[in-house]
Amino acid sequence: MSESALPPTDKEMTLVQHLLDLKTSLTRGILAIIVFFLVLFPFANEIYVYISEPLTRYLPPETSMIATGVASPFLTPFKLSFVLAIYLAMPYLLYQLWRFIAPALYTHEKQLIGPILFFSSFLFYAGGAFAYYVVFPLVFGFLSTAAPDGVTVATDIAAYLDFVIKMFFAFGLSFEVPIITVLLILTGMTKPEKLAHARPYIIVGAFILGMLLTPPDIISQTLLAVPMWLLFEVGLIIGAYVLKKRGIKDDDEDYDKDPDPSPNSPSPNSGSSSNAVSMAPSTGSPQEFAAAHENKDSSKPQPNPVPDDIEFDDRYADQTDDDLDWDDEFDKIDAQMNQLEQEYKERTKAEKEAERKAQEKAQAQADGLDDDDDFEEKPSKTTEAKPSNSAEDSEESTKSKN
Repeated sequence: MSESALPPTDKEMTLVQHLLDLKTSLTRGILAIIVFFLVLFPFANEIYVYISEPLTRYLPPETSMIATGVASPFLTPFKLSFVLAIYLAMPYLLYQLWRFIAPALYTHEKQLIGPILFFSSFLFYAGGAFAYYVVFPLVFGFLSTAAPDGVTVATDIAAYLDFVIKMFFAFGLSFEVPIITVLLILTGMTKPEKLAHARPYIIVGAFILGMLLTPPDIISQTLLAVPMWLLFEVGLIIGAYVLKKRGIKDDDEDYDKDPDPSPNSPSPNSGSSSNAVSMAPSTGSPQEFAAAHENKDSSKPQPNPVPDDIEFDDRYADQTDDDLDWDDEFDKIDAQMNQLEQEYKERTKAEKEAERKAQEKAQAQADGLDDDDDFEEKPSKTTEAKPSNSAEDSEESTKSKN
């Protein structure tokens, strides 16, 4: 099979091989989740007590959380253990994902995947820790004091777990902003300057996400939006530093410094007098400019004789034979189009008139044919009547003779 579009050290795989590899990755990921779940489930109640501590510390005295569902005392710790198993197995799940797509990556791309997996896992757990140790105490402290008088705060354990899971994943994913920013810069999808110019829109988007992912209070919204903005700035700095370290420059800068980046083009600093003449802007007449370039060796590749930074002038105007008056030419074209349109109208009118006359002639002929038929029928009647009259006359003449 052809390997032209594949990394040099990899072999092309069939569809069945890809499916088997995917099955292996999924099986390993599911087994990792099951192992973590079996380890955590015996301690599910203790883990739930630890998770609910940011709320229980602000509950009124002699009150506690409640379970309104029949199976909530069992299903809630069970659900917590399962979600926590996925949460803890996330690095291994990402590794299995990387192992599945690794055959399609080049060596430099594989080297980039390792740091991305490490820092993405670290930032994901950092987001969950920030939500638990910083956001939860502030949010629950504010919400517990906002209850009206006479209302006892007694949160359902299932509702609290849903809230905690949502917040953990919201902050964990939000802390991946630096990874996304660096990837956008390194893949060339955007530039640091463009992202810096879009900073106001990114700040507004961070607050909108904070509003959608957090409870309807300004504290949790701000505590999610501000870290997202700061992490975006960190990713912007890191992405620009990596580009500078790799020596990657903007296309605009490269274009300004090297207007003719052809591999066959000689360097301006090569010391060749002919190159120096060709790269220098011509300030003389067009004849002198053409004579200077005729003396070059045509077998050698020549650079662009007109530098890109020179302003437009009319030094090549005498080399063109275009002396047409385009306004006059367009007027002639319009006159021809109008004449063609008039001829088309007259021809259409004449055809309609001829068709009308043909119809009238056909109608007249049809009317004349009817008159001739009447004329032919009348004499036949008279001829038929004449023999009968002659017979009667003969009979009368016979009677008279007798």
